[in-house]
Amino acid sequence: MNISTQGEIPEHIETFAIGLRCSGIVSAEVEVTITIEITLDPLTGNTTELLFRRKKICLMSEHPDVNQPDPYLLENASNGQNGLITIIIGGILAILFVSIFIMIAYCVRGSFNRKPHHAQPIRTSSFQRLQTHAPSAPSSIVSPPSIAPTIATLSRNRIYANAEPEELQRRISELTVQRCRVRLSSLLQEGTFGRVYRGSYNDSQEVLVKTVGPHASQVQVSLLLHEGMSLYGAQHPGILSVLGVSIDDHTAPFLLYLAPENTRNLKIFLQEPVARTLTTIQIVKIQLQLAQALGHLHSHGVIHKDIAARNCVIDDQLRVKLADNSLSRDLFPGDYYCLGDSENRPIKWLALESIQFKQFSESSDTWAFGVLMWELCTLARQPYAEVDPFEMEHYLRDGYRLSQPINCPDELFAIMAYCWTMMPMERPSFEQLQICLQDFYAQLTRYV
Repeated sequence: MNISTQGEIPEHIETFAIGLRCSGIVSAEVEVTITIEITLDPLTGNTTELLFRRKKICLMSEHPDVNQPDPYLLENASNGQNGLITIIIGGILAILFVSIFIMIAYCVRGSFNRKPHHAQPIRTSSFQRLQTHAPSAPSSIVSPPSIAPTIATLSRNRIYANAEPEELQRRISELTVQRCRVRLSSLLQEGTFGRVYRGSYNDSQEVLVKTVGPHASQVQVSLLLHEGMSLYGAQHPGILSVLGVSIDDHTAPFLLYLAPENTRNLKIFLQEPVARTLTTIQIVKIQLQLAQALGHLHSHGVIHKDIAARNCVIDDQLRVKLADNSLSRDLFPGDYYCLGDSENRPIKWLALESIQFKQFSESSDTWAFGVLMWELCTLARQPYAEVDPFEMEHYLRDGYRLSQPINCPDELFAIMAYCWTMMPMERPSFEQLQICLQDFYAQLTRYV
């Protein structure tokens, strides 16, 4: 063969040849079968087999090349020599091992003879098998380093991914507003205890107000404040950060978000009839806005951990903003599942390593963003609706993913599929996603 038998598949079309020489000793027609196996994904065993059948006709020659070496015989001879060498080396090593063992036994026996009879016997600690990877995880899963949120200055404010109690108290005191300046106008969403209102602040600023009902527990109130402050200080056009907090001793706290009057939840918007008129260009533009917002968060070391349409808002001009996940478990209970660990998690939006080990990173945010892209293309259909939440880990580990939505261009679905790569380090960053979406958006607008 005129090419290497190992290495990577060429990126461009190349030719290869296999030389089958005739000995010239006899005339014969020989059937030749060439099998080429191409493994696309070693994790799922996705292998393509190409089978080529040919016939080689050899004619007897008057002057056969009897001196031509037979490669098969050469290989056997080489193997025989290698086997003899292996036997010799193995024998030497065996003799050496036995000698060392005898010496060690003699030394140990001598030490026992010298030891006083009243001495305590030596106890050796039990051996523990160290696992090279986490239990039940395929060897291909690379556990990404846990990315601790960094503190970065944004204008005058600072972003904190996880707030300690003292830090949370400082934020609340910094953003505290008077309750009398907040006016509620209409109820937008209501759950078991959570509520979202449209309202105004100082009679001039349109705001969204998140709060809880009078019968909410202290844990639910604390969770509202903690999650509502997760994007505190994020100054970006595509991020809905908290504007103010109103806490009264006798009523539930208010979280205020600056938003135009026509702003509403993205998932609810996608389920409305008006969303059926969305074009591919508009959907890609929404995805690009969200990729830019997440790229901004990641550039400051902040991991969102719950990227989904339910945690975004949109206005009539299709300007979309990424929001925090406060009250989402209560307002969208069908999106969260408890797998027996007393924690409701968005299982069907999570990357495999997040389900298995509760590991979150920029790469796990990328996975969830791919599901969000799928939500936008399907108008907020439920991902993996036919899969039981307890089976999601095995389902993803076996290589199954969301199917391509109807009317979704191949180029756009390819971007989603890259987000769901098994190995976290192989998933694209949001900087790369922005480039891909921007290029595809430019292609779409070029023909309009």
